[in-house]
Amino acid sequence: MHKKGFTLIEVLLVVIIVGVLAAIVIPRVLYTKKQAQQEACKANISAINAQLELYNLMEGGWPSPDSAIFVVGSYFPDGSPECPFGSTYAIDAAKHRVTIHSHP
Repeated sequence: MHKKGFTLIEVLLVVIIVGVLAAIVIPRVLYTKKQAQQEACKANISAINAQLELYNLMEGGWPSPDSAIFVVGSYFPDGSPECPFGSTYAIDAAKHRVTIHSHP
């Protein structure tokens, strides 16, 4: 008479294999997420800078540094882009550009 089921060794082997796979996959997924956030931030900066250029062409001058991010925000139907890391974008008054900023 044979009983159906798994032995303790088989179960332990599966647990070890799943643990090894998780140890390989989880850090890779976390790295990929951070990389995607950095690329999204760069894309947002490019979009804001393009809208600053458009504002300059349409209005014949640059917005004031205090109101620039709000003026540019009106060029985006869903509101100003936000940094995926929660940082705020600052416009350099001398260059009339948002510069790349660091993230944690």
